[in-house]
This record gives sequence, C-alpha cells and structure tokens, in this order.
Amino acid sequence: MCSNQEQAQQGPLSFGVTWGGLPMHARRFATVAVAAAIGVGVIGPVAADAATPSSAAKVQVVVQENSGAGNFPEQAVTALGGKVLRHLGAVNGFTASVPSDRLDALRATAGVASVTEDAKLTLSSADVAGQASQVGSLSTIANQVTGASALWSSGATGKGVDVALVDSGVVAVPGLAGSGKIVYGPDLSSETGTPTANLDTYGHGTHMAGIIAGNDATTGSYAGNSSDFVGMAPDSRIVSIKIADAKGQTDVSQAIAAIDWVIENKNKNGMNIRVMNMSFDTDSTQSYVLDPLAFAAEQAWHAGIVVVVAVGNDGISHINNPATDPYVIAVGSDSANGTADVSDDAVSSFSNKGTAFKRHPDVLAPGDHVVSLRDPGSYLDTTYPAGRIGDTLFRGSGTSQAAAVVSGAAALLISQRPTLTADQVKALLMGTASKIKGVPGESQGNGLINLAAAKVAATPTNAVQKFKVSTGLGSLEASRGSVHVTVNGRQVTGEVDVHGRAWNSAAVASGIQHRTNWQGLSWSGLSWSGLSWSGLSWSGLSWSGLSWSGLSWSGLSWSGLSWSGLSWSGLSWSGLSWSGLSWA
Repeated sequence: MCSNQEQAQQGPLSFGVTWGGLPMHARRFATVAVAAAIGVGVIGPVAADAATPSSAAKVQVVVQENSGAGNFPEQAVTALGGKVLRHLGAVNGFTASVPSDRLDALRATAGVASVTEDAKLTLSSADVAGQASQVGSLSTIANQVTGASALWSSGATGKGVDVALVDSGVVAVPGLAGSGKIVYGPDLSSETGTPTANLDTYGHGTHMAGIIAGNDATTGSYAGNSSDFVGMAPDSRIVSIKIADAKGQTDVSQAIAAIDWVIENKNKNGMNIRVMNMSFDTDSTQSYVLDPLAFAAEQAWHAGIVVVVAVGNDGISHINNPATDPYVIAVGSDSANGTADVSDDAVSSFSNKGTAFKRHPDVLAPGDHVVSLRDPGSYLDTTYPAGRIGDTLFRGSGTSQAAAVVSGAAALLISQRPTLTADQVKALLMGTASKIKGVPGESQGNGLINLAAAKVAATPTNAVQKFKVSTGLGSLEASRGSVHVTVNGRQVTGEVDVHGRAWNSAAVASGIQHRTNWQGLSWSGLSWSGLSWSGLSWSGLSWSGLSWSGLSWSGLSWSGLSWSGLSWSGLSWSGLSWSGLSWA
C-alpha cells in the first residue's frame, strides 16, 4: 500500500504502503556488519574522529547493537557529533543522525553490529492514519464494498485454499494465531538462521496476511460481524516466504527464488497453493517478454497459481514490473472518499495508471486507509506509531493493500469453485467488476471488484489468455530498474545475483520451467542457511569478517519491486554462505 506520504520514500524493493500518515518511499538503507572484538573499546576510534568537529552533512542511520552492548553505541553516536533519535526494540537498535564521514568510526565501535544508512525505498503501502476508520475497516470492505460477505454466506470462506505471501514474513499475532493458520516456507532474507527467521520484523507481511486471511472471530459466522477482525478469506491459510528483513530490503534475485519455490512446492507437504500475493515491484522498463522477474511470475500463473501483483504507488501513467506481465492480475487502488458508498469512489492519487496503448491495471480494490493487523515492535510499528489503532490494529494505504484484498477475493472464488483455472478467476473478477464513473479505463481497468456479482456469474468456460509468453532471457540488471543493493559502499549491479554469483538468465529460466532450481534448502546450488561472507572476494576486495546484515538496498521498490507503496530498504543476509565463491 502506498500513500502520498509514503511515496516520498523509495528504494530497493518498494511496497506500496503509507504508514502513520507519512510517505514510505525513496528510503535507502546501507548496513554493514562489523566484527568488533569485545576488547576494542569505544574511546579509541571515537575519540580520534570526534577530536575534530565534522563539517560533513548528517545522514539518518539505523544502528543495530550486539547483545550486552549497554550504552556504548549511543555514547559513540554523541561523541561523533550525532544524535540518537528513536530506539527500535524489534531490531535491538536505534535510529540516529550522524555526520556522513563518521560512519566507519561508528561501525568500528564495540557493541555495534551494523549501521544502515537511509536510502531510497518504497512500500506499496502509502499511508497510515491514527484514528480507526469505519470506511477502511475490513468489516466495511468485506460486507459493503467488495461483497465478500455474499460468498461467506454461501459457505465459501477460503477453506482449503493456501495463499503464498512473498513478503517480509508473518508473525502469528491475534487474528493469525489459529492452529495451522500460517505455514512457513524458506526464509530468503538476511535474517535466515537467526531467532527472527521467518518472522516479520518489518511489519508489512503481517499487515498483508491480515487483509487476506485474518480471522479473530469466535464463531464460524462472518457476514455482518463488525466486532471481530475478519479478513477477506478468513478460513484460508497463509504460506509465508520471507524475502525482506527488518528494514524491508531485498533484491530481485531473491524475489525470483521465492516465486520459484512457490511453483515447485505448491502441492507438496499437504499444501494447496492456488494464489500468490506480490505486493512489491520495480520501476524496470524492460519488456515483460524478456524480464526475469516477470517471467517467474508468469510461470507461476502457467502452473495454475493466481498471481496478484500491485501496480505501484508512484501516481504515474506506467505500471511497474512484474504487473507489466499481462497474464497476472494487476491491481490498482480504489479510494472510498470517506464513504462506504461506491458511487463516489475514485482511483487513489498514488495508484499507478496505464495508457490507452500500454498495460494498465486489470481491476481496482480498496487501498486507502485499510485497517489490518498490527505487528507490535516491528520497524513500521515502532517508526510510525500514528498508524496504530488500539493494541492489535494498524492502518495503511497503498496498492499493496489493494493487491491483498484481491488475493483474498481470488481465494474465495476458488473456495466456491475449486476447479477454476487461473484464467477463469481473472475473467470472473474482471467481468463482474464495477466501473467507476468518469474514470478512463487505462486508470481503473475493469473497475472495482464486485464479489456479490461474481458469486452468481457463470463460470467463463472459454477464458484462456493468449498473450505472448515471456522467455525470461533478459537482463537481471534491467529488471532491478533503479533499485540496487550496496555492500560496504559497492553496489551489486550487472548480471550477478545478490550473492555475487554470475546470473545466467537462460539457466535460471530453464530451472524454473523444469522445477530443478530448488533442492532442499538450496536454490541453483546456493545454500540459504548457515553461510557467511568469510573468505569471499569481490573483484579483489576482501569481505572476510563481514556479515550480510549491512546491505544497502537502494532502488528496489515493493510495489515495483515495490510493495505497492511501501519501501523495503534494509534487507540483510546474515546466515548465507559465500565461502569459496567468487564475485568476479
């Protein structure tokens, strides 16, 4: 979800969401973990640098502390001419303003695990307000706006349908705490192998999961229930694949690996993955026919999975990648204009549009001021307290939220008619959507989803999409658009994945098609657990002693890879093994 406020922060992967009424776009984080020996005190490095006042501009950073660091890191910030801003319990650290030429000294301070610099970042969630809004509540969205309750009343509640959520992880907060409500896939973020593996330290994934499948009701009767939190498909199950860390950072190559895992495992171990939610995007302009990320999303579609993607929160006449692929469902955000009456609705100002001659949104769904589940202590919860509603809820806006609404809607239709194909689900949603008066088709597609109409519509037996298929043989670098990860001041650019391995588009595409990339916990031969940077060199630069927590993800957006209005800058990769690999 993305609000106008959030749109101000953009970066690596962006999620279209606005939090606490503040823009969440254009934020970049650079984190480099420093192996500081316990015997190296603060006084040495800090005193040397602090002796002369710095004239350099100050930058905002996130400082993560080692266990038992005490107040050394905070004291170091002050000694270096900086200022501690806010403590972040979720990441065991704090935000601070520090002179840009003192960052290395801060990183060398005893007790400091990493220093992450703010950079561009965009979440697909654009806004979070401080007051509960009946218009943005899931009760109103399900019962009055989208017609989801019509399907609930007929017995279609999402039961038996698994929704893959490629995001920042999920925490089993109230509303998602039911037995078997969440299934965890691999953690492909920097937090793999840590105590927070699979868990949502950022706060975005839990919010999306609540919209899709949240269920705090004590009875099985959902229609008209305004006292309990009930998501769009309350009896569906979330399969969480975590690709973003506590700062929301990730790379296109990690998103591709996650999609690939979903394809290979959709029916394994008792799972029935029929829908995949992708509330992220990049601003790449590469044709979907070539783009590796669009190819992966399209392959999931051809595998029978309804792929729902946010169009992005830039407010421009160009939707972001991978929503550019015509097979998937590209979702824009509908603005309720403060009422539950859909007759006065409009396209949200932050929602990307299309043109008469280019790809545009397929449908709209509520994305303004959507109230979903809160992830206490997460980065978003701590940084944007104005978004909190009571103890359990949080409000945000963006195409991220709109995509999550449509993912839940797709799960309901599949629950009603289990034999529906992905193309038929898309045809039902588009064919029964309600047009918004006075809004051109390139801005709204077929209009606002209408599940009450879809419930009684005949199954479109001839619904078969015949667009040109993607090859995935294009450039990984072009797929990133303007979003890039930086490790210790060096950007990861070109045809290499986030681990520095040479990227072979043809080999990866073939592996996705033939289901051969994933073998256990290894993707294309790369293991995701227990690895470290030790012994890895990149163009002659030694990375010995550095950990993945400390990557900078400038340029990727999560609703593009942008989380439709929310920015995921701040991904770390601690726990990945690079031993013996070369960055060349």
